[in-house]
Amino acid sequence: MSYDLWYWPGIQGRGEFVRLFMEAAGLPYRDRARQADAQALVEDMEAREKSGTFAPYAPPYLVAREGEDEFAIAQVAHILAWLTDHHNLGSGDPQTDLHLIQLQLTITDVVAEAHDTHHPTGGGLYYEDQKQAAATAAKGFREERIPKYFTHFENALGVNSGPFLRADRFGHVDTSLFQLVEGLRYAFPKRMARIAADYPRIWACRDAVAELPGVAAYAKSERRIPFNEDGIFRHYPELDEQ
Repeated sequence: MSYDLWYWPGIQGRGEFVRLFMEAAGLPYRDRARQADAQALVEDMEAREKSGTFAPYAPPYLVAREGEDEFAIAQVAHILAWLTDHHNLGSGDPQTDLHLIQLQLTITDVVAEAHDTHHPTGGGLYYEDQKQAAATAAKGFREERIPKYFTHFENALGVNSGPFLRADRFGHVDTSLFQLVEGLRYAFPKRMARIAADYPRIWACRDAVAELPGVAAYAKSERRIPFNEDGIFRHYPELDEQ
C-alpha cells in the first residue's frame, strides 16, 4: 500500500501530527503539495468533491492506494487511528486503544485553542485586526488552559511506567504530544519554560519521541519546515507575557 499526504506546503500545521507519526513508524508517504504546490492541493480537493464519493472537508487528508483502489481519509485523529489499526501499531486492547484516541481528540482541542489565541475573533481577519482580543485570549490560555490540559496528559502518562503512554512503546498520542509541546514552546517560550518542571512526564515523553530514529532523522532534514507565523503555532511576543 502507498500513501499520499495532502496538506498546505508552507507550514507544519495539522499535517505535522500525521507526518511525525508516519516518520516514527517508518511508513513511507509522498508529501504531495510540498512536491508540487498549493494549487495542486486545491485541484485535488476540487476533483474529490466532484467525484461523487465522500470527500475530505479540508486538509490534512491521506490517500491510501493498493493496486487500482484508493480512498481518502481526513481529520488528524481519524487518520492516526486508522494507520495505527491498519499497521497493527495499537496496544492490542480495544479499551486502551479507545482511551488513546480519546487523548488524541483532546490534543485536537488544545490545538484549536492555541490557534484561537492569535485569531480569537475570526480566521478571516489578520492578527493585527484583533490584537486586543488576542491578548485576552492568550492570557486565559497561558494561565488556565495549558495547565489544565497538561495536568490531564501528565496524569495519563502516569498510568504506566515509562516515557510513553504505553510504557516503552510509542504510539500516535506520544508523537502528537511531542508536536504539541514543540508548538507551544515556539508560541509561548516564556510560559512553557516557567511550567516545564511541573510536568516531568510530558517532557520525558517529548524527549523520548525526539530520540526515535525516524523522528530524529526527519527533524534534521529539510522536510521539517520551521514553525512560522502562517501556521497554527505563532510567536507574538506580546502574547507570551509571563
